[in-house]
Amino acid sequence: MPVRLSTLIASIDTSIPNPTNANLIKEFSTFMKSNGTSESYQKNNLKTIISFGKWLGNNMTLYEITKKEQIISFLDTKIKSSDIDLDKRWITTWNDYLGRIKFFVRWL
Repeated sequence: MPVRLSTLIASIDTSIPNPTNANLIKEFSTFMKSNGTSESYQKNNLKTIISFGKWLGNNMTLYEITKKEQIISFLDTKIKSSDIDLDKRWITTWNDYLGRIKFFVRWL
């Protein structure tokens, strides 16, 4: 079921365990909106960053991401075995998430 952008933004506080990360993601949302990006683009970026924020948990803020290995560890959770994904479609997801996280980190 599709999620509305307003619903996604409203759920940031409850879905991200670290309040610093939640505030950063809301600021990022405001930045994207002020640049006139489409709602679809904003939603997809926010879904990725929210997923990353959940994975980081409560102990690490997005400011503390300094090594590419930290991001790659998250991206590697998207890898599926060849038994489940014969066509290796996970590669597209992995690259999509990477691009969206790069955009966020450059903004940060």
